[in-house]
Amino acid sequence: MAAEAAVILLVVLIWLLVMALIVVSVVFWIWMIIDCAQRKMKDNDKVVWILILIFLGTIGATIYYFVVKRKK
Repeated sequence: MAAEAAVILLVVLIWLLVMALIVVSVVFWIWMIIDCAQRKMKDNDKVVWILILIFLGTIGATIYYFVVKRKK
């Protein structure tokens, strides 16, 4: 019985960790889209970055963060 409870607890903890990572990822993605929309840059650059952010999701947000946001 104790082993089954430990396995169930481990599965629940892993599930909670995955859900937390998903939430953080989505919040980061939305934050980068908002930052891009508010940032002053050429219109074409802004459109390209927003498309990158939308189609690449979190990977695009990470690229945007290191290429554009951290630059300033």
